[in-house]
Amino acid sequence: MAMLNTVAKAITKPMPRMISPKSHSMLDYVTAGVFLAGAGFFWRRNKRAAIASLVSGTAVAAVSALTEYPGGVNGVFGLEKHRNIEVGLAAMVAAMPEFFSFGDEPEKNFFRIQGVLMTCISELTDLNHAHQPHAEAETPDSVREINTQPAAAI
Repeated sequence: MAMLNTVAKAITKPMPRMISPKSHSMLDYVTAGVFLAGAGFFWRRNKRAAIASLVSGTAVAAVSALTEYPGGVNGVFGLEKHRNIEVGLAAMVAAMPEFFSFGDEPEKNFFRIQGVLMTCISELTDLNHAHQPHAEAETPDSVREINTQPAAAI
């Protein structure tokens, strides 16, 4: 369980950080959605796995909403603290099958894979990423120039 997360962290540690904070926030919400969809999928077959998936999805969504990054609702804590929390969440997700007593059932693989993916996303996120606007995007100066022209000139 946690061994897979440790291996994933060791493999991704030397790799370049290529995920921007904006992409990370989108991936976090996708992860939360996958967990919540998994809860619906598991409900008829395995109630314990469904509840574990619901708890995991809610935790991921809550941490994402409280993070100060694009897509966060309340900037309670920064991306570095989010990353530390997310590594803990990944370990929690990987441990869910044992905690909810379905470690011998096939649904355990869903949680193990999600835990590894969460660890990889966390390790590959560039915490020092500076937002680079698109070359064709309007700069604040050009917007200001347009707004200061008289209405007849426009």
